[in-house]
Amino acid sequence: MATAKHPLRTAIIGLSASAVTSWASNAHLPALLSPRGRELFTITALCNSSKSAAEAAIKHYNLPSSTKAYGDPESLAADPDIDVVICNTRVDKHFETSLASVKAGKLVYIEWPTASNLEQVETIVDAAKASGSKVAVGLHGRWAPPVVKIKEILESGEYGKLLSVETRAYGGAIDRASVSSGLAYFADRKVGGNPVTIGFSHFIDFIQAAVGELEPSASHALMQNQRPSIRIRHSQEDPSKQDETIPKDVPDLITLHGTLPETAHVAKGASISAFFRTGQPFKGNPSLSWSLVLERAEVLLSSHAGAMLQVNVYDPIPPQIVVHEYATDEVKAIPFQFTEEQKALPKSAAMVLTCLVALATGDESRYVSLESARRRAKQVEGWWNTE
Repeated sequence: MATAKHPLRTAIIGLSASAVTSWASNAHLPALLSPRGRELFTITALCNSSKSAAEAAIKHYNLPSSTKAYGDPESLAADPDIDVVICNTRVDKHFETSLASVKAGKLVYIEWPTASNLEQVETIVDAAKASGSKVAVGLHGRWAPPVVKIKEILESGEYGKLLSVETRAYGGAIDRASVSSGLAYFADRKVGGNPVTIGFSHFIDFIQAAVGELEPSASHALMQNQRPSIRIRHSQEDPSKQDETIPKDVPDLITLHGTLPETAHVAKGASISAFFRTGQPFKGNPSLSWSLVLERAEVLLSSHAGAMLQVNVYDPIPPQIVVHEYATDEVKAIPFQFTEEQKALPKSAAMVLTCLVALATGDESRYVSLESARRRAKQVEGWWNTE
């Protein structure tokens, strides 16, 4: 598409007044309405499952009465007065709601996972190549300040080369044995949205963004479905309903081992050992523990409030980075910083804003491209298929 003037006329797909999940309202909407967001974007349209649903959302979020309401993605894509389309639907709706705008050559932001399966991802990739559409995908954990700081420490060379990475993460769902009724689809692999494709994939993406991509021929994952059934908490939302137990074909435990390629900052044969389990950690333990063993020190990042560093895991106890310097045998804290515009936003919105700004300004180094997201999806799918 031709370069458009700012603010870019922007449509959001999936900003609903009655959504089960609220990423669009909790992350994207605050980012777009922030001072920096308003410089670069103006919300021009909403698209939901029906035109009336879009109209209800416009009213619910107090958007201008001039905001257009669409009930189908094809009509939205055909609107020449829309520059950017942001897809915030449930994962199994990403493909059908974003493809038309990609084919139309618009700037498109799709939340992760890009689609339900690799076949759909490849179709979007082909459409973007044909139309020239620039597509960003929401793997924004790469720009969480703690992740950025870990990468800075490694690349500074202050503590020598990286020898190994050991990390343990817990999450992907609030509870290890149950989910809310709105997230019952987490038990069904074919939907495409579950603790493996969302929680684990975000986690292993930001790890590799900081330390390097695993060697494809030297990585192996073991996935276990410890709980082949899961309780659906209907009564949590409606006390008159009974909970039910349904079968689950999605693993809830992943152990991953692999080797990193040698670089100026990574020693030959350096390894990654990663552990991910759905649900809560042992009581009192951190949700994320990430250790980098270097030649002259060990760096440890820990997060008690959650493992996903791109969301609101900064209260009440923020993640901490400490270093144990071998020569002095001292342990000291290493601070990380949010930018001033990030500090003014909820943390989920802060990371989204970073990527949206990059998309709007053409800075491809600050958002995850469709091709990069395709490689991550293929990597995770490869591990899953060899379990």
